[in-house]
Amino acid sequence: MYKIFLRPFLFLFQPENAHHLTFFMLKFINALPFGRQVFSWSYRNKSNSSPTEHFGLQFPNQVGLAAGLDKNAEAIDMFAAMGFGFVEIGTVTPKPQPGNPKPRLFRLKEDQALINRMGFNNDGVSVIKNRLKKRKSNILVGGNIGKNKVTPNDKAVNDYIICFNELFDVVDYFVVNVSSPNTPGLRELQEKEPLAKLLNTLMADNKKRPNPKPILLKIAPDLTEEQLMDIIEIVEETKIAGVIATNTTIDRSGLSTQDSLVETIGAGGLSGLPVQKKSTNVIHFLHDKSKGSFPIIGVGGINSGESALEKIDAGASLVQVYSGFIYEGPALIKAINKCLSRSESR
Repeated sequence: MYKIFLRPFLFLFQPENAHHLTFFMLKFINALPFGRQVFSWSYRNKSNSSPTEHFGLQFPNQVGLAAGLDKNAEAIDMFAAMGFGFVEIGTVTPKPQPGNPKPRLFRLKEDQALINRMGFNNDGVSVIKNRLKKRKSNILVGGNIGKNKVTPNDKAVNDYIICFNELFDVVDYFVVNVSSPNTPGLRELQEKEPLAKLLNTLMADNKKRPNPKPILLKIAPDLTEEQLMDIIEIVEETKIAGVIATNTTIDRSGLSTQDSLVETIGAGGLSGLPVQKKSTNVIHFLHDKSKGSFPIIGVGGINSGESALEKIDAGASLVQVYSGFIYEGPALIKAINKCLSRSESR
């Protein structure tokens, strides 16, 4: 139904307007008596998805919603009803910020892709924290945290600590985002020395807690093999829980969309099908070179059960969807869960 009726309707609107309309509909359904339950009956996987445990958390299934779609934790209960095993909110910054000027989200239909330069637009950690307190479902929630645009890199650690402390009691795990291409200078924090300092500071704060939370690192798909080896060393040194591979890419090679249109769109992170192979290669490299010493959440170009299975076969423990969800709709979660279940039973 989504691909036949709802997607053509939503694609009549500019992408960001379609996003807001979608969230309006989700919140409307959630407010109806039994709305969420009916939605759940329609979309949740009826097969027995096997629970799986990673970094001390029990996931009901391996399919999660990637950060960026529900930045402000507005529809977590509805995403739980769709059958997601976990939802990642954010990226969250200490202070609210509007993000980059519009338009800042673009569809590349021929490539089943999106380009975004949102710029960490979000309501700020205090508002998001209060929303998380009110959620009704018990789905696992990850908190993807970043720095405000106005915060210089030498002060960035303070922003991450603020978000970490504020969200600690309302999320199940944390993701440190230093890989978005849409905040000036942010990717410089992926360099070995500043990244190790940032993660060590967060881990030191985490260890002071009676029940520390898993901290993961989200990386770009554009890192060199040398930089990926640095990531492996940093994970081993800092003892963080794992890696999310990958964020969006700044690479534009191999697209079917006309070059003139891509050039007109300009800067931003590319997600969707064109990132599929690139992210899978990063997952395979990290898993192989680390000898599987830490969990990897695979994300990038997952638009079917088979493409999710490729990520698992490459070394991912869990997967997340974003652009594939936009193009395929809620039925994608069920399809992935069924495919992974069949694979486990072989």
